[in-house]
Amino acid sequence: MSVTRGLEGVVATTSSISSIIDDTLTYVGYDIDDLAKNASFEEVIYLLWHRKLPNAEQLAELKQQLAENTALPKEVIEHFKMYPIQKVHPMAALRSAVSLLGLYDEEADVMDAEANYRKAVRLQAKMPAIVTTFARVRKGLDPIAPRQDLSFAANFLYMLTGNVPDAIAIEAIDKALVLHADHELNASTFTARVCVATLSDVYSGVTAAIGALKGPLHGGANEAVMKMLTEIGTLENVEPYVRGKLENKEKIMGFGHRVYRLGDPRAKHLKEMSKKLTELTGEPHWYDMSVKIEGIVTGEKKLPPNVDFYSASVYHSLGIDHDLMTPIFAVSRVSGWLAHILEQYENNRLIRPRAEYTGPGMQKYIPIEQRG
Repeated sequence: MSVTRGLEGVVATTSSISSIIDDTLTYVGYDIDDLAKNASFEEVIYLLWHRKLPNAEQLAELKQQLAENTALPKEVIEHFKMYPIQKVHPMAALRSAVSLLGLYDEEADVMDAEANYRKAVRLQAKMPAIVTTFARVRKGLDPIAPRQDLSFAANFLYMLTGNVPDAIAIEAIDKALVLHADHELNASTFTARVCVATLSDVYSGVTAAIGALKGPLHGGANEAVMKMLTEIGTLENVEPYVRGKLENKEKIMGFGHRVYRLGDPRAKHLKEMSKKLTELTGEPHWYDMSVKIEGIVTGEKKLPPNVDFYSASVYHSLGIDHDLMTPIFAVSRVSGWLAHILEQYENNRLIRPRAEYTGPGMQKYIPIEQRG
């Protein structure tokens, strides 16, 4: 047995959902650039789950299914009110709420393909409601019911703020959702597949995935980027701040990616959106600071920005609380998790790797009274 730390470069399964080849990301063979420019998030959900783009009738049916399943059980909403609100990170609330949803789904442990697909629809529909409901409840506000005449992206912003968003805000969220929907066998997706490979249920798989996404080396990076931008504060502070971090060999969040050599192909789309939004909101310094940071880090370390770097200023410009950035990632990525969970069920084999033992050799049990 040879050991590969972090399973880097190890091919663990086959999948027809997404690929990363020569720094090109595709969903079912469609280049992410093509989808980011042309596809809605609902189309991408359908693509990941069915391996083809929907026709008009199929898309309308999926939109209706999502709209009909958005509302949360009242028990979940009441559960939020029991949390120690000021201490609970929204990702912890999301993880707990998804697990709780499984208690109120009569099909939670029904494992046939049709039931699993119905659960996928329900989970995808409810994820934005979980995030927006918690965000409002913790501020002492009432949840806002979804509107069936709004798109998935527009409904998310509406349920969060109570206002119908403008076109640029909808475009920004929709594009971010498309870009984050799937990413081959990333940490959270692998976690989901390992979980359901035991034939555990869909809710367990998604709960496990959320736990993996919560970490700052995965989904938590965009929140960390915004924290860094806030700490820097002004364009003039960028140079000393970043160079100080580099000299101290401290990690700068939002740069580099294990599977890309030349750069994350998703980053440029959010960079463009960041420029538009920061100009519209009269806060171009967030974009300007980001560009300057990119110049220094990429120039010094040869690390280009990843998708998290510019998503931070995009979400901030939309008035979204910084600790909601990773939950928004989950609202999108659950589409990929569910695609992989359903694929795992289709051709399942228990995922059980081995470990190289590095502890002491064979030892003999010593009675407690004889131990030093």
